[in-house]
Amino acid sequence: MNFKLITGKNFTATQAMEELLDKKLAKLDRFFVAKTDAEVFMDLVKSKAKVEITVPVRYGVIRSEKTGTDIYALIDEAVDSMEKQLKKYRSKLQDTYQSGGLDKYEPENPADDDEIKIVRTKRFAVKPMDAEEACLQMELLGHNFYMFLNAESGEVNVVYRRNDGAYGLIEPVLGEE
Repeated sequence: MNFKLITGKNFTATQAMEELLDKKLAKLDRFFVAKTDAEVFMDLVKSKAKVEITVPVRYGVIRSEKTGTDIYALIDEAVDSMEKQLKKYRSKLQDTYQSGGLDKYEPENPADDDEIKIVRTKRFAVKPMDAEEACLQMELLGHNFYMFLNAESGEVNVVYRRNDGAYGLIEPVLGEE
């Protein structure tokens, strides 16, 4: 398996890391007929490291993300997690194919063990506000995300708290641009 290394802040991959990635990702080759490229993102901020591996598959992508302090251990953990997800994905594909439903196959999240079950539905009125006010509302509620009616665009948007502590804004786009 080939990989494309994308580095993050204050980090440059060493030759040893690249060799370890080559060795570890090579064991995933058995899941693919053709050569497949994996994207690897490694980031090191202060003493916290993060390794993300993303592999495209026929019906979507499979992704593994691990955080911790030892980047070499994180590489091992991320590849092991990826291998488990690929085994599960292959098993689901085989089951679907053998039942004659491959053309009706809809991709599922390979990381979930159970079916998706919605246990609660909430309805609420969305109030027009700007993104900053929505972030304040989200903080007041103690949530990680907040849906609101954007006063500027008139569309429903979502603000969320990112892993790095900053905020993100999701603006849906209907159709193709």
